[in-house]
Amino acid sequence: MKHQDIIKKMTLEDKIALCSGKDFWHTKDMPQYGLPSIMMSDGPHGLRKQEAEADMLGVNASVPATCFPTAVTTGSSWNVALMHKIGQAIAEEAIAYQVSIVLGPGVNIKRNPLCGRNFEYISEDPYLAGKMAADFIRGAEEKGVATSLKHFAGNSQETKRFTSDSVIDERTLREIYLTAFEIAVKEGRPKTVMCAYNKLNGIHCSDHKKLLTDVLRDEWGHQGIVVTDWGAMNDRIEGFKAGCDLSMPGGSDYMEADVANAVRSGALEEAVIDENVDRMIDLILQSAARLQKDAAFDQKAHHELAKAAAGEGIVLLKNKDNILPLQEGTKVALVGKMAEKIRYQGAGSSHINPTKLTQPKNVISHTAFAVGCDERGNTSEEMLKEAEHVAHTADVAIVFAGLTEVYESEGFDRKDMKMPEGHVRMIEAVASANPNTIVVLMCGSAVECPWADNVKGILYAGLSGQAGAEAIADILYGKINPSGKLAESWPMRYEDCISAKEYANQRDALYKESVYVGYRYYESAEVKVRFPFGYGLSYTTFSYDHLQVQPLADGMYQVICDVTNTGNIAGKEVVQTYVAAVNSEIFRPAKELKAFAKIDLEPGQTKQVAFVLNERSFAIYLGKTYMDAMDAGQVLAEGWYVPKGRYNIMIGSSSQKIELMQTISVDGMELKSPKWQKDSWYETLVGEPQQTTFEKMIGYSYTCKQHHKGEFTMEDTVEEMKNESFVMKLMYNASAMVIKKGVGGKITEDNEADYRMMLSSSVGSPLRSMMISSDMKGGLFYGLLDMANGHVFRGLGKLIGIVK
Repeated sequence: MKHQDIIKKMTLEDKIALCSGKDFWHTKDMPQYGLPSIMMSDGPHGLRKQEAEADMLGVNASVPATCFPTAVTTGSSWNVALMHKIGQAIAEEAIAYQVSIVLGPGVNIKRNPLCGRNFEYISEDPYLAGKMAADFIRGAEEKGVATSLKHFAGNSQETKRFTSDSVIDERTLREIYLTAFEIAVKEGRPKTVMCAYNKLNGIHCSDHKKLLTDVLRDEWGHQGIVVTDWGAMNDRIEGFKAGCDLSMPGGSDYMEADVANAVRSGALEEAVIDENVDRMIDLILQSAARLQKDAAFDQKAHHELAKAAAGEGIVLLKNKDNILPLQEGTKVALVGKMAEKIRYQGAGSSHINPTKLTQPKNVISHTAFAVGCDERGNTSEEMLKEAEHVAHTADVAIVFAGLTEVYESEGFDRKDMKMPEGHVRMIEAVASANPNTIVVLMCGSAVECPWADNVKGILYAGLSGQAGAEAIADILYGKINPSGKLAESWPMRYEDCISAKEYANQRDALYKESVYVGYRYYESAEVKVRFPFGYGLSYTTFSYDHLQVQPLADGMYQVICDVTNTGNIAGKEVVQTYVAAVNSEIFRPAKELKAFAKIDLEPGQTKQVAFVLNERSFAIYLGKTYMDAMDAGQVLAEGWYVPKGRYNIMIGSSSQKIELMQTISVDGMELKSPKWQKDSWYETLVGEPQQTTFEKMIGYSYTCKQHHKGEFTMEDTVEEMKNESFVMKLMYNASAMVIKKGVGGKITEDNEADYRMMLSSSVGSPLRSMMISSDMKGGLFYGLLDMANGHVFRGLGKLIGIVK
């Protein structure tokens, strides 16, 4: 241990206390041991430091900070150097505001388009997400500010995020849901990793020793701490054993006395706590030493960086007849409420108070404007007639549409993949009045676009940050050549998504689709999509030539090709390398991204692009359920294996537009498929995944464990208990009234997202989480629990004890 001299001086109670926060945002200060308090703040795409009343949902005000584009947009930039600069800039602002830890980035996989927090995550592909996150982390930490990679792990939905069990087979977990974390940890070296709320295969992430110690520390080499998501600690004793160092928020003393008793009884070794404390002390001392007094940041420079990030992340999805870029002097009609009130960031804990905000209506030249719809996305015949009129009088009509804040937010998932009906009607009305219609989409995830064939241009801005309007204007008029590429697939309709029937429809999350996530499914099953993964248009054109795949030492290969700008203007191209196993015995996706690079090219310029593929580029992870069922009868240790065989090395401008391909033979192991794979959905992709085969793949019979009156525990939520408990029904109604009062006393278009988010994050969280996150002591909650279980007098006794 690095800090044995300090730890020897500490009492057991102080060591335990150091591993819980002081308040909502700070660690405890213990001056008697030379330990100051350090502060942390949300910050995946900008700093959210709250100096007054604190919350974890972005409701209360925060200090002014640069609002960079959210991850849905920066992820679409495919530019790791840009992510590095954003990490640096956010760290500079953290230092100026005396913040030591920035809570981000988020690399959870976009398993399904409906996740309310998809805007905050980078991609459906773990390789892309991991590489982008690693550079963000490096950028911030080289400035002396710690980052917190989140949410570890298997957290791909907001519905029941506090209580759900993510049931994932070991192969899928490793190949899809842990790979982004693995890359970010190994290459970025974050000082903290944040554990998720959910369970992972039956064990809470905060208690998961295999996840937090065996994998994160022993396999990947994580040297820093693990911090809980706010209120995510389950069993503090098991948390210490698992290597969960810091429970946040502080103030509740949750299970601290239980931990001390466990040490004294011998149930928990004090040495285990010492290891956690040693990591905490290391983080505190390093972080405190790096803070600078009277530091400042360049607001103008950071705003320009936010604009550059938006410019590279915005994706041109359609450009029929080269309607874009617009020529100066073109008569333009702007339509849509979002043109005068841009949707530029998501709702929830990442909500930023921007230093500056520009509206599209103020920076896009136009001769007419119609509101088209209201802030909620509703329209009327009068609004539509006005929109049609202004569109008819212009050369080009630009409609701003997408999803309003009510549709997507932390705390709840979307109900479907549709846009607001008013937005669809607005687009259709304008397109009927003017054939030269362009749609600018503002949303944090994929939406259904039934109107796509009726418009000439589609520009996907995502959630483009405080300078997004300026970047949109520059792209529309050709000052910026669009270079964004989608980091997630856009299905034609939600029903085409393989997880559609399973997603968020029950208490637990069953990952039945296995490795077939996003483009891995659509391309393997040959399901048509609206826009494929890696897709995006440019105002110039590119050609690919001279592919070479050359073997190197240690199972590695060098992949080289030439890319030429064949157009008349400078542009940037994302060169994507995919690997596909040919005739694999064990089921595998049609192709998988294994390398990428974004390059700048002047007109007529050619650049050679080189990639290195290593053994992991070809490997699959075999867990126990594969080993036990393999026809070959091989006895192998659980781990990564390269199957021997032929592989297609493909270079493309998207997952579906492959420009060059070469087949190679790779040496490896002769691996046979598991017996349960034969003729199953995983082999045929016909129909839907079967429960019986899924259970063979995970290695056990799944049963959803739900409690009823008489057996409720601190793991249950007020929302779940209210239908069987009058006390919990009263508590639910009281909570709803308090939250409603807190957002202004009336649910309106402006506050509905906040209300839904706050309600789900209170009555939808377990009683233990409510206890950790509140100022009320534990006996109150234990008393309420007794009353919910029908033990009214015993519960009242505990409540009276609290009052005394």
